[in-house]
Amino acid sequence: MNTMKAWIVDETEVTRFCETRMERPTPAGRDLLVRVEAVALNPVDTKVRNSRPGKILGWDASGKVEAVGSDVRGFAVGDEVYYAGDIGRAGSNAQYQLIDERIVGRKPRSLDHLHAAALPLTALTAWEGLYEQLRVREGASLLIINSAGGVGSLAVQIAKRLSRMTVIGTASRPESAAWVLELGADHTIDHRGDMPSQLRALGHQHVDYILCCHGTDAHFPAMCEMLAPQGHICSIVGVGGPLEIGKLMQKKASFSWELMFTKAVFQTADMDSQRVILDRVAALIDDQTLRCTLNHDGGVLTAEALTQAHQRQASGEMIGKIAFRIPHP
Repeated sequence: MNTMKAWIVDETEVTRFCETRMERPTPAGRDLLVRVEAVALNPVDTKVRNSRPGKILGWDASGKVEAVGSDVRGFAVGDEVYYAGDIGRAGSNAQYQLIDERIVGRKPRSLDHLHAAALPLTALTAWEGLYEQLRVREGASLLIINSAGGVGSLAVQIAKRLSRMTVIGTASRPESAAWVLELGADHTIDHRGDMPSQLRALGHQHVDYILCCHGTDAHFPAMCEMLAPQGHICSIVGVGGPLEIGKLMQKKASFSWELMFTKAVFQTADMDSQRVILDRVAALIDDQTLRCTLNHDGGVLTAEALTQAHQRQASGEMIGKIAFRIPHP
């Protein structure tokens, strides 16, 4: 049988999804054909949905290698893998998907596919943001804005457990603050309030690094005030207009972006670093240094369940991640 089920954005109403059947793709070159067992949802899905009617979304998956292209060297049929994927290609909300082996890691052995699917995009974003963009140093102070979300939940753990940083997370609700502290943050403040004042109340005039996972535009003035001289800000959230970057000049501070899709989209020379990161994260999960951030078992993927999950994701009240099992005959 050379067809597969896929869940696509409805072509007439882009807030909904529908189930369809299409031809199963064939791998060539460095592509793997993966039998997708589970997928997870991220904010990027809700952001691109309106511009992609009729397309397959989804950029978090776990599954098994079904076939390999002629140039594949690192994987074989039957290998269990997990990955975030390439935003320029068809997503993972399907029974089968083509994915470049350079951005694929081996699934954590201690996790089932549902839990593994919740990790790749957020782990890659957190890791690249901390170590490639911010280049954090051990023992320094870090503020993570929206630390209860998918990326923030991994960044808290990585910064605390691997780099022994003083981690201050932001959360706007008691339940999200409790989650962040449970993951290892030293303190939390409310990003809906006066963050500089709350930071000072904790005894911190400034922080060395800021990872912004929410509201870059809205929080930029406060970030500039809270940042230490020669500090660094990295944001994963786009802006609606120009930032007053000159505010950072007197502090000789820097601002950078993190977008984990960049390596795959532009086929950068370090594209295979994502495979290395995912393998490292899998080892850290297996030895219990890091914990999975799946908080919501979405059950078996259906068009209705995916529609509802998008509504929940867009509400801004998600804690951790939601994932679904892909049905197969």
